Amino acid sequence: MELKKYNAQDLLAMEQRKRATFINSMAGLKSAILVGTFNEKRQSNLAIFNSLLHIGANPPYYGLLFRPDTVRRDTLQNITDQKEYTINLLPAEFASAAHQTSAKYGPEESEFSAVGLHEHSVEGFSAPFVQEALIRIGLRLEEKIEVAVNKTLLIIGSIQYIEMDQSIVDETGFVNLSPTLACAGLDAYYKAELLKRMAYAKPELPPCKL
Repeated sequence: MELKKYNAQDLLAMEQRKRATFINSMAGLKSAILVGTFNEKRQSNLAIFNSLLHIGANPPYYGLLFRPDTVRRDTLQNITDQKEYTINLLPAEFASAAHQTSAKYGPEESEFSAVGLHEHSVEGFSAPFVQEALIRIGLRLEEKIEVAVNKTLLIIGSIQYIEMDQSIVDETGFVNLSPTLACAGLDAYYKAELLKRMAYAKPELPPCKL
């Protein structure tokens, strides 16, 4: 293995787009999620993210990281205004459609119809889900936190509703994400493979598979 070394000055000297790709992709595989929202005119919006964070399970919270609020960001604005939004995990074969939602469509044009996906509604919940998704999660905005070092925004939502393909969750509650779309960086998509599950680690016991 031939090592290449970078210090902080090397990173800052990189061309901006190359540095963004380098740092973003090195952070690893993450679920590619589609966030569904409505604006005040009930026009739907759909956008891809790779920043889903588990914040807590009791009560259940998820976080999403947004870039600084310095330009028009329809998803962020809709979440702030309407308070409800959805997170959708698609089968891996929908990579092209999911990626296309990152295009800068106007606020009057729905990404659902633009990329060939379909809205799915749930009674009592105001934001649109993705019909093609294997997992659909409805959230309510609880907190918006500005990260001081770079002005990114952490949106924390409480989980209000979940529906999913029954075949991917087992009796212990484990959700197998192997069929769902994963991504790294801004444009690389993967279908993850479950290698193994491991028993709870204890100092006095060797590693053991479940």
